[in-house]
Parts: sequence; structure tokens; C-alpha cells
Amino acid sequence: MAYIDGFVIPVPTANKQKFIDHAYAIDPLFKEYGALRVIECWADDVPNGKSTDFRKAVKAKDDETVLFSWIEWPDKATRDAGVEKMMSDPRMDPKENPMPFDGARMIFGGFNPVVEI
Repeated sequence: MAYIDGFVIPVPTANKQKFIDHAYAIDPLFKEYGALRVIECWADDVPNGKSTDFRKAVKAKDDETVLFSWIEWPDKATRDAGVEKMMSDPRMDPKENPMPFDGARMIFGGFNPVVEI
């Protein structure tokens, strides 16, 4: 089965197009380094929870929208090698391609699928 990197990111709502432009600049690198696909999703129906929710998880502010994104890799080895190459790729330099969001509040992790239908 594939390996999945998942992300939840608070993005200033005013930066929606900046985020999309950033994704179009950076996401192809994941594919260049072995990812099968990259999905970026802008929140549409994300309710406020009573004890926790996506917004609380990333401390989203009133003027921010939550993104839910994932990268599908063929396997963890390909992901590990791809991420290592990306970190040394000059196209990933934040001075050249600054993130249009607060990366310190991004939640991310790698996941092994256990059910695929």
C-alpha cells in the first residue's frame, strides 16, 4: 500500500490565491521526487467542535481558513528519499518561495494506510 503524508494548515483567508500559487510552484517537486499525487483542500464545511476541531487544532484565527492536504507516495522509502532530496533542493528555499502561512502552526505526519476500498 501507499504511504501518506497529511497536513492541516491555517492560512490567512486573504492569502488564498498566494497559497494556490505557492502550491503550483512547490507541489510539482513532490511528484518530481516520487510522490504519486498531491491534494490541497481549502475548507468548505468545517464545523466548530465542542471540544476539538480542525480550527482549534492549528489555532486558526478568525481571518484564517484551514487547509487539509495530503501527499500520496508509493511507499515510505520513496517518501523518505524524496523528502530528503526536497530539503536540499534550492527551489524549496523559503527566501525564494516563502510560505503564505504560519508554518509553526502546521500539523503534519506520515501515515500507513490500513484500509483502502
